[in-house]
Amino acid sequence: MTVERNLAVVMDPIAGIKYAKDSTLAMLLAAARRGWRLWYLELADLTLRDGVARGSARALTVRADPVNWFTLGEARELALGELDCILMRKDPPFDTEYIYTSYILERAEAAGALVVNRPRGLRDMNEKVYTAWFPQCCAPTLITRDMARMGAFLAEHGRIVAKPLHGMGGRSIFVVEAGDKNANVIFETLSDYGSRFGIVQKYLPEIVETGDSRILLVDGEPIPYALARIPDASDHRGNLAAGAKGVGRPLNDRDRWLAAEIGPKLAAEGMLFVGLDVIGGFVTEINVTSPTGIRELDKQFGLDIGAVLMEAIERRL
Repeated sequence: MTVERNLAVVMDPIAGIKYAKDSTLAMLLAAARRGWRLWYLELADLTLRDGVARGSARALTVRADPVNWFTLGEARELALGELDCILMRKDPPFDTEYIYTSYILERAEAAGALVVNRPRGLRDMNEKVYTAWFPQCCAPTLITRDMARMGAFLAEHGRIVAKPLHGMGGRSIFVVEAGDKNANVIFETLSDYGSRFGIVQKYLPEIVETGDSRILLVDGEPIPYALARIPDASDHRGNLAAGAKGVGRPLNDRDRWLAAEIGPKLAAEGMLFVGLDVIGGFVTEINVTSPTGIRELDKQFGLDIGAVLMEAIERRL
């Protein structure tokens, strides 16, 4: 007997996505192929009334059509806890509105819905700070407000990467070399003159040749290929949003070791879809808020990562 599943997605406006690159759409297409009933919500559709998470949801139909990939039905009030699964796929920034949304979704989780990724994990696992839970996997890293400590870290390593803790898509990432007269200005900007935390990491030169690789974990297990994002010759950032080129490659032994160190811990915490960013064999970020990379790997290697995720969700259900 086939059980009809009700799966809702919380996302940015679906009309504005990039069809060829959007990982959320890949997930929804995989769910539709399984016969699951789909519902669509944006943040403005969510409410919390007397402890009950509710949403003004619209029935969603998706198609593998680059011109006409979705249709929305009329809005219907739903108790979110009655859904089988909710995909939290709202893109960062991870701001206070994101946190409030996680509280609403946690109430839906308490009422019976499987939320992917788990709301508490979204709050607890900052994509840059959470690397500190796995220091054996990471290059030297310092998180501080203290500009003098940032300067000392630069002097120690000679060349570093400096970035804000709340950034995404390669925004406000600086490569700083010892002797750079702009270093103090960068540290002032990063820390807002010592009033907020920033992160500095040892520069990993491998990014120039082998790129910043995204390893996707589904319920703790790695997809067997990584997406190496090679910076443009005029830039240092391995982010597709910043113009990097995505080139797939098989996982190597170091990749598999990193996945084995980190994957089971995240799976145990309910983080079913995670992206590890790896440069030169070291993890630089652990992405839990709406990771991407599905479409590029599917296309290059004939995969169906969305289906792998749906199978993991079904096992959890």
